[in-house]
Amino acid sequence: MNDEAQNTMGTPTPEELREQVERTRDELGQTVETLAAKADVKAQVKDKTGAVKEQAASASAQIREKTAQAAQLIKDRTPDAVQEKTAQVAAQARERAAQAKRYAAEKTPDPLLEKADRAATVARSNRTPLIAGGAVLIALLLIRRSWRRNR
Repeated sequence: MNDEAQNTMGTPTPEELREQVERTRDELGQTVETLAAKADVKAQVKDKTGAVKEQAASASAQIREKTAQAAQLIKDRTPDAVQEKTAQVAAQARERAAQAKRYAAEKTPDPLLEKADRAATVARSNRTPLIAGGAVLIALLLIRRSWRRNR
């Protein structure tokens, strides 16, 4: 029995074994890469988040476009007389608000305006104590309310 006879009977040659080992390594590498991709939750979440962001941006753009179209359609269908009247009413409302502001400024005594201005300035410069005081007040009111409910 020689080596060639054994090879034809089913025993692989060293070259065949090397090829088989190489194929097995390639298959194993591909399997490992596939499993690693499935196990990479962070990348999957990132991909899905990107897809959701794109969908949201697309939906938002569509909504803006439809809203603009609807507004234009309403404007086109609204008679000019109504649009003019609406513009007049809006202008009158702005003018009356400005008049009320001027009237209030004229009728308010100067010392009161100065005190209000100083109080606003102090409040803007010392927000932290005001916020803390407000939080304490809210906490006390909540505690008081819970005591009343428990009675």
